[in-house]
Amino acid sequence: MKSVGEVMAIGRNFEEAIQKGLRMIGQGMHGFVENKELEIDDIDAALREPTDKRVFVISKAMHKGYTVDQIHDLTKIDKWFLEKLKHIIDIDEEMKKCNINTLDQDLLRTAKVYGFTDFQVARSVGLEQELGNMHKAALLVRNKRKSYGILPVVKQIDTLAAEYPAQTNYLYVTYAGVKSDITFENDHRSIIVLGSGAYRIGSSVEFDWCGVQALNTIRKEGWRSVMINYNPETVSTDYDMCDRLYFDELTFERVMDIIEMEQPHGVIVSTGGQIPNNLAMHLDAQNVPILGTAAKDIDNAEDRAKFSQMLTNNGINQPEWSALTSMEDIDNFIERVGFPVLVRPSYVLSGAAMNVCSNEEELKRFLQLAANVSEDHPVVVSKFIEHAKEIEMDAVAKNGEVIAYAISEHIEFAGVHSGDATIQFPPQKLYVETVRRVKRVGRQIAKELHINGPFNIQFMARDNDILVIECNLRASRSFPFVSKVLKINLIELATRVMLGLPVEKPHKNLFDLDYVGIKASQFSFNRLQKADPVLGVDMSSTGEVGCLGDDTSTALLKSMLSVGHRIPAKNILLSTGSAKQKVDLLDAAQMLVKHGYKLFATGGSSKFLTENGIENTRVLWPSEEAEGGAPKALEMLHNHEIDMVVNIPKDLTSSELSNGYKIRRAAIDLNVPLITNSRLASAFIYAFCTTKLEDIDIKAWGEYK
Repeated sequence: MKSVGEVMAIGRNFEEAIQKGLRMIGQGMHGFVENKELEIDDIDAALREPTDKRVFVISKAMHKGYTVDQIHDLTKIDKWFLEKLKHIIDIDEEMKKCNINTLDQDLLRTAKVYGFTDFQVARSVGLEQELGNMHKAALLVRNKRKSYGILPVVKQIDTLAAEYPAQTNYLYVTYAGVKSDITFENDHRSIIVLGSGAYRIGSSVEFDWCGVQALNTIRKEGWRSVMINYNPETVSTDYDMCDRLYFDELTFERVMDIIEMEQPHGVIVSTGGQIPNNLAMHLDAQNVPILGTAAKDIDNAEDRAKFSQMLTNNGINQPEWSALTSMEDIDNFIERVGFPVLVRPSYVLSGAAMNVCSNEEELKRFLQLAANVSEDHPVVVSKFIEHAKEIEMDAVAKNGEVIAYAISEHIEFAGVHSGDATIQFPPQKLYVETVRRVKRVGRQIAKELHINGPFNIQFMARDNDILVIECNLRASRSFPFVSKVLKINLIELATRVMLGLPVEKPHKNLFDLDYVGIKASQFSFNRLQKADPVLGVDMSSTGEVGCLGDDTSTALLKSMLSVGHRIPAKNILLSTGSAKQKVDLLDAAQMLVKHGYKLFATGGSSKFLTENGIENTRVLWPSEEAEGGAPKALEMLHNHEIDMVVNIPKDLTSSELSNGYKIRRAAIDLNVPLITNSRLASAFIYAFCTTKLEDIDIKAWGEYK
């Protein structure tokens, strides 16, 4: 199994349900048809191979005139399904013969019944070429549809198999019906919370937790809670979690349909991660009351250029950056600041399509990928600071004033995505002065952006200088973790702020805690054959653990063991990257030898350790020829002679990665604990050398005071 999430789409016919489902999986698709053209050289071969994209290959093949029988022979998919998919293609082909003025009511209604969105209709009747802006085009279709009286209805999901009339709050929206199963109060006493959609790498159960905490607070304060989410694995889609649950799409069109029927007091977009956050501007343009921070302020934080300008105006430091639209501009910028640089498009979920490039070749390769991500948003290139600490501030503000905050520190240096990093909270190794500056800058930003509700800022710190990397005006993935360590529910506070209720500042702060929380990440590299288990600014973990301990070592040991690391018995293989990283690991290597471990090291690392008087045995890289009696690293791994591998790539160039790749991959496939970060390796080695397993106390969460 490789998937990390799932969706549930409900419709009154197969065509409607499959089109909804294909939009929900978050692959940037608009349904079965009217997607960007897939470039496929050999359609027959692509149909034989079952992949996550095959359903779109079927769409392309049908448009090209393949028959149902031909496709059945290649895919072995039951003809019943293929006939239904063919029906969607037929409707699409009919619409392509029309333009927006000749599109008749019956055809438009048919398209809506079989799961076409306004966007798909607009693209199919050629509005994209006319208007150039798909959002405007879809709005045009929406208005035309409403003028024809083609409106959706709300249906209940029948949980009683049609034996009795079912009164459930499980709802979905469809065009295949005459009237809604429920009556709307229109008393402006309901509040809609937008959910987080499908779990995927980068957006998972942490946002569901935030949504559920918001729903609980809304109900407690006497409002009706309404949830829109389509992920059947979540708590927010449990039947008793809210007063009304719409199991439906989180697209602009569907959210607007529901808002027009519900007439809510307001909508909360800040607890569901990036999907709802991206809708804020469009909803605001339709005068939807957004609770919490105003949409234009969300845009001022999401739009890199506006945000950076605001920092400059306030004298807040940030890495040198530039918003660039052509390769030429980018080359000039790099000539000025030098590599490495961080490249990212606007409006992305932390780390999707964001990359650190350390040479020309990487930059070119990455920009070709990024260009497809955003045409109307320029690419922001900023100087990447090496060997800097990364610090996060999660906080809640009311009218721009910070009410509660949590500052946490990454064990790894900046450059590892915050979703993959090992985070300690409260911070253990920050200067008091640094913490004070982080608080000061956090307050300034909250005031400038008039924040009402949750927000998160990421900083880089080096020698007391702090630089702001980014700011999200929504709950971040570390909210549940810091809430549970601090024992203050930050989302409950934030929801009260968004509802306009009085809130008092919590009396306790993070310096009062006599214990440490560590969040460590769970990776699934062993499920993904051939993937390189190396961490960068793109997130790759699929889960996390949080452990508490009386000190950093205890908490770190608990959390590393929880994600599947083991304390090594005897032999450790080191290959330790650049000169700086070799020096970083020197103390750890000394400690290992002192505690009776046997070290094996590859070429450069072995030489460095020997020069510094640390006993070790040299082993060969996979690419080195056998010489003398030196053992081969891979053979030792295969013979189960190594208990832990510390393998740190010097940089992310392809040659450097491919050499260490074989060792890293072998470690994963043979289930040998692997660490690819020098800071984490040092911390873990220090922890298991100084703390015995039997000394770790077992305490309940309530016992940590």
